[in-house]
Amino acid sequence: MAWFETRRVLILLVALGLFAMACRTVTDPDVWWHLRTGQLIVQNHSLLHTDPYSFTRNGQPWVNHEWLSDLLMYGLYRFSGWGGLIVVFGAMTALTLMLVFLRSPGKPYFAAVALILGAYASAPGWGVRPHTVSLLLASIFLILLDRSETQPRRLWWTIPLMVLWVNLHAEFALGIGLLALFLVGEVLEAVLGQVRNRGANRLRDLALALLACLAVVPLNPNTFRMYTYPVETLRSPAMQQYIAEWASPNFHEAKYVPFALMLLALVFLLSASSKRIRPRDLVLLIVLSAGALRSVRHISVFVLVAVPILSELSADWWHQRVRAIRSSTPRSKLRLAVNVIVLAAFLVFSVVRVHTTVAHQAQTEAESFTPGVVAYFAGHPLQEPLFNHYNFGGYFIWNLYPRYQVYIDGRADLYGDDFLHDFAKTYYVTGSDWEKSIRQWKIKTVVLPPDAPLLAALRLSGEWSEAYEDSQAVVLVHRDPSRLGH
Repeated sequence: MAWFETRRVLILLVALGLFAMACRTVTDPDVWWHLRTGQLIVQNHSLLHTDPYSFTRNGQPWVNHEWLSDLLMYGLYRFSGWGGLIVVFGAMTALTLMLVFLRSPGKPYFAAVALILGAYASAPGWGVRPHTVSLLLASIFLILLDRSETQPRRLWWTIPLMVLWVNLHAEFALGIGLLALFLVGEVLEAVLGQVRNRGANRLRDLALALLACLAVVPLNPNTFRMYTYPVETLRSPAMQQYIAEWASPNFHEAKYVPFALMLLALVFLLSASSKRIRPRDLVLLIVLSAGALRSVRHISVFVLVAVPILSELSADWWHQRVRAIRSSTPRSKLRLAVNVIVLAAFLVFSVVRVHTTVAHQAQTEAESFTPGVVAYFAGHPLQEPLFNHYNFGGYFIWNLYPRYQVYIDGRADLYGDDFLHDFAKTYYVTGSDWEKSIRQWKIKTVVLPPDAPLLAALRLSGEWSEAYEDSQAVVLVHRDPSRLGH
């Protein structure tokens, strides 16, 4: 019966709630090319090092830094369908945040409130995607770093974890960054005379773990290329300009209000609470806050560090002003029964939520992607080359490759900044040379969302006719493709 005490029921409810929140239908346009890549790796028993999917980059070097995640996603899809993907990645997200809960000091009630706020702040980045795997590994990294202060041997688990991470996703650089920030923060504490636990031995161990993690980075199919690849991605101005999750958060949008509330709460509590957080934690908070303000993608990383700090400060501030009310009421069977009923009800809700989410995947696919266009092309072979929208590329790779190749897809790093700028000029019809991409690649078929500015421009030119239209996409074909050449 100890499992049904109020505190433990609260923890179980938080875990179930996070799992139910995180199980959502698949809407990420990149999931499709991840599935296709995993399928090709399994079929060919070899990794991909050049691009097979697009005619604009065909045969050029491709740093497939997510190959192991691609295999994981395809394996889950092959053996358990969308349900397996949704449940496993939902569980990963819930586990990521529950590890944050374990790192949160103080009473679980304050930690639970901070965690729920953090969950809402990071929710826009959730989904069936390799980024979810990276967040789980980052959360494991943080708990290893925290616990290694009193259990030094845990620190060395970061090394095999890094070998795994560098093959799953290029965000392995986050793990190295966390190690570096821990080292800088604890050196600062030593300078300020706030040496804890093992002192110099701790700094030595952190430095050695950092060097060891850097040393194992080449243990991946792309070898030494992975030292520079994450930096190149972060420094891409085109990705920040055109890809929503790499842009700064727009606080006029409701989905970023929880993140704004977290920032405001931290600023208030840092000044109002009598408790002073460690210099190391302050270093982590400042750096990751700056990262989250620069890019929506980094809000989830900020949450991993901010929630424990918010929990600790809020508990201290509350107890300064409100005396804890200790109930002398003896535990009763009624309280136990209520806890059991609430937990059972929430468990049923979670199961129903997951079942409903999986059942709606087909509807989500129809509303978010272009199954109508794929069906149309099955009966009406398209005239190549094809100019497609950025978000359509992955779906076409899964459904049309190898019969057809795409113009562009979600692998922005493969195409490069110049190509993304040219695509944007053509799509938005900006500048005098907006037709450059159409002419350069001798485009004969265009597939774009109904509100695309390029559609209006091509219709006005009189050289294009409409072949297909639905609520998700419009297909235009050139009236005289022979004029474009081959």
